[in-house]
Amino acid sequence: MDDLSDIKMTRRELLLAGASAATAVAIPSASAAQGATQGAANPSARSQPAMSQVTLEVNGKRVTLDLDTRTTLLDALREHLHLTGTKKGCDHGQCGACTVHLDGRRINACLTLAIMHEGAKITTVEGLGTPQQPHPMQRAFVKHDGYQCGYCTPGQICSAVAVLDEIRAGIPSHVSASLTARPPLSEAEIRERMSGNICRCGAYSNIVEAIVEVAGEPAGSRA
Repeated sequence: MDDLSDIKMTRRELLLAGASAATAVAIPSASAAQGATQGAANPSARSQPAMSQVTLEVNGKRVTLDLDTRTTLLDALREHLHLTGTKKGCDHGQCGACTVHLDGRRINACLTLAIMHEGAKITTVEGLGTPQQPHPMQRAFVKHDGYQCGYCTPGQICSAVAVLDEIRAGIPSHVSASLTARPPLSEAEIRERMSGNICRCGAYSNIVEAIVEVAGEPAGSRA
């Protein structure tokens, strides 16, 4: 109608129209709330996580795991394979406590998903040596008191072994004077390469001594 004055509505009709509108708005909300309640009461009604199978070679043994696709390599090692030597520290790749070797290179296990490494070879601190036959780096850490509380020690040892491999391979660091010459085994090189592993107890000087001993270099050769 062009003339709004012609529109007439009784008080009863106005109340009925308002009630109908309110009901129409409330019905979807009630349905959503009911669905949420049913989901809480029946967990099987919720969406299930995506699962995937992954096969790894861990410490020389072939293992196959069925994992939530969101599972980190760290959690796969600790929670599924019970290799608890690898520690969960910051869980953000900042402390190095979760360092392991993946296909011969060190990696923070908390920063990568297990399913990304089908067929990879993983070495944890348990795979480096045993109490009966420790790795030379493990013996050196004990000899030089390269730990106090010990929480960061597995990651420190895995990184220390990798550091010597990197230097032997001629891989430069940020403090290397040359990008082509074999880096020297200097204290500056060791500290730079180990900087991703945090020791809250402050055993850094002892860790350097342990690495130098395993490398077979005399202490006086350190810069």
